[in-house]
Amino acid sequence: MSVCPPQTAAVVGTGTIGLGWIALFAARGLRVRVSSTHPAAPERVAAALGLYAASMPGGPVDVRDLIARLDFPPTVEDAVTGVDVVQETAPEDLALKQELFARIAAAAPAGALLFSSTSTLLPDDLGAAVDEPGRVIVAHPFNPPHIVPLVELVTSRGTKPEVVEAAADFYRWLGKTPITLRRPVPGFVANRLQAALLRESIHLVREGVVTVDELDDVVTSSIGSRWAVVGPFRALHLAGGPGGLRHWLSHLGGGLERTWAGLGQPPSDESVHALLIEQVDASFGRQPYEDLAARRDTEQNAVLAAIAAARAAGTGPADA
Repeated sequence: MSVCPPQTAAVVGTGTIGLGWIALFAARGLRVRVSSTHPAAPERVAAALGLYAASMPGGPVDVRDLIARLDFPPTVEDAVTGVDVVQETAPEDLALKQELFARIAAAAPAGALLFSSTSTLLPDDLGAAVDEPGRVIVAHPFNPPHIVPLVELVTSRGTKPEVVEAAADFYRWLGKTPITLRRPVPGFVANRLQAALLRESIHLVREGVVTVDELDDVVTSSIGSRWAVVGPFRALHLAGGPGGLRHWLSHLGGGLERTWAGLGQPPSDESVHALLIEQVDASFGRQPYEDLAARRDTEQNAVLAAIAAARAAGTGPADA
């Protein structure tokens, strides 16, 4: 089974994630049907594409070309009829998503790939009202989805191997890095890692060790740039010198549990929220969203391009 190269995709929802998928799908030449309950969906999408067009992977694109590839059918059923791919991006409401996928599966072609961009829900639950629940696959992106390469694929017990392969092929065709989780886990992988780091970040700010600005600088000046290249485990292996991970664990591994025991567990309450908001607002929180997003996207693309160029030249990290 394969839908590559696809011709038509449907995106259900026009929130932040849905808008990113719409931009990427259109930039890759797909005809994109947008299904949205937003009363001004065409205007909302056009405004987002005006922002994203300058930061598409591979270079800027003409926003008029992106908009020309869009359609806005009146119903979900109209949007998914005859498409190759459906990317659902509705709010994190299980009952809503179950109802949507029941309608989507009934109207979409039997061979269409059905994806959810959920960040919290599992595919067995999403497909509970579908005749073939295994058709529904979680395809969880990292924001902004039109730039960040990762897509976590989470499958149901009944998902056929050829459907999993077709899903991975589709996202690779988009230029993504699909990772199929070996078993479902709440929150998936990237969000769990992010949550762990965020918890300690909030703890350190709450305890007055650093400000939010300083914490961001610590991350971008150390583990952020390091992990962009080698990831946590390869970084540890290299930290062990010629002896690799074996040497590092024998030398420093005994202190891991002591470090873990000392990590903070800050509450997510009004006082903590107020502290974070106060510091963010004082630094960058009152700057226009469009300006902050454009700078983030430009710099993120520059990082990804530099890594790709280094690896193509043979100067990046070799595969293990």
